[in-house]
Amino acid sequence: MIKFTLKCANDHRFDSWFQSADAFDKLKAVGMVSCAVCGNTAVEKAMMAPRVRPARSAAQPQETPTPEANAAPPAAMPAPAPGPLSAPASPAEQALKELRGHVESNSDYVGNDFASEARAIHDGDAPERAIYGVAKPEEAKALIEDGVPVAPLPFNIGRKTN
Repeated sequence: MIKFTLKCANDHRFDSWFQSADAFDKLKAVGMVSCAVCGNTAVEKAMMAPRVRPARSAAQPQETPTPEANAAPPAAMPAPAPGPLSAPASPAEQALKELRGHVESNSDYVGNDFASEARAIHDGDAPERAIYGVAKPEEAKALIEDGVPVAPLPFNIGRKTN
C-alpha cells in the first residue's frame, strides 16, 4: 500500500491510499480517481514529504526511569494557541464540521437502537423525526432492502456512554 497526496484542478489537496503506484495510474486512466472535496476527476500527484524510518541499528535504546523520575507526574503540555502557526482547516474539514454540527443539532441520537428505531419510524410505529446512531452492516443492508431511507455519515459519531 502507498499513500499519495493528490491535488485536483481546483487546487484541493487530499490524501489517498493505493495498492501501488501502477494501481493509481490505472485508476486515474479510467477516471476512477476524483477529488474528495469537489469530485473533479482532473487529479494529479502533489508534492509530498517521504516517510523514512531510521534503521533498526540506529534506534536508541530506551532509558529505564529512575525512582526520582517517578516521584512527580509530568506536567501536561498546553494546547497550542490558535495563531499564525496553527494550520487552518481545509474546506473539506470545515464542511464535515458543519455537517456534523447540523446533524447533531437537528437529529435525535438513538445509539445502537438505530435500526429498530428507523424501521419503527418507517412503519409508522414511532413519531417521524430525524435520527442518527449506530447500525451493524447487515442491519443497514436489511433496512435498505426494505425501502427504509438510510445513509452512512462521513464522520465518527463518538458519543460517550459515561
